[in-house]
Amino acid sequence: MSIWTRIAAALSALAQGEPLSVVFDRMRGIEMDSPERSVGFTIAVIALGAKMAKADGEVTRDEVAAFRQIFAIDRDEEANAARVFNLARQDVAGFDAYARKVSAMFRSEQERLCADDRNVLIDVLEGLFQIATADGSFHPGEDEFLAEVARIFGLDQSCYGMMRARLVEGAPRNPYDVLGIAPGAPVDVARAAWRQAVKDSHPDAMIARGVPVEAIKLAERRLIAINAAWEEISGKRAA
Repeated sequence: MSIWTRIAAALSALAQGEPLSVVFDRMRGIEMDSPERSVGFTIAVIALGAKMAKADGEVTRDEVAAFRQIFAIDRDEEANAARVFNLARQDVAGFDAYARKVSAMFRSEQERLCADDRNVLIDVLEGLFQIATADGSFHPGEDEFLAEVARIFGLDQSCYGMMRARLVEGAPRNPYDVLGIAPGAPVDVARAAWRQAVKDSHPDAMIARGVPVEAIKLAERRLIAINAAWEEISGKRAA
């Protein structure tokens, strides 16, 4: 059963007049390897992507194409994806309300982020970054939007800066920022950060934390930046 077929089933309640936000409420506390977890991830990216579309005032074909690259959408499944997007765009709730629901969905009962939950929120934010930058620009409104989503997710400024350095063309790209470590950190610290980042980006690890198979392409661009940062740091130290 594809992710989109499961989403269609999850949205059946919407036909009865329930708001999209109710879907998030039902997904809180579900198991990491549950298919519903992947449904939650996908709906999160679509819903926040729909809200982000208002940040720069328009949705471009490039942004739509980027979404299609992140999620492999068969033509006979496009209607379900479009339905979620349109429902989120029309919902009177603001993006911050959605972001809080997404954050709650991926938190433990103790309201603390475990490593996997933190990583899946980073995955959601990264998907939004890739959609935002697909048209070749990064609008200040998009930057403000994503920074606030990161704050609501409980991701600190250094984490946001790391993602911005990896994914925004033309942004300051210090290799230490890309790996999320302090400038000039010892080479063993850089190596450990690089190895952990590669491990977190492995397809098996992403699937285990609820990222749908269709969205594994998220890791490709991330790994290029991570490996380039390590090569630059290790090369400098060897010189």
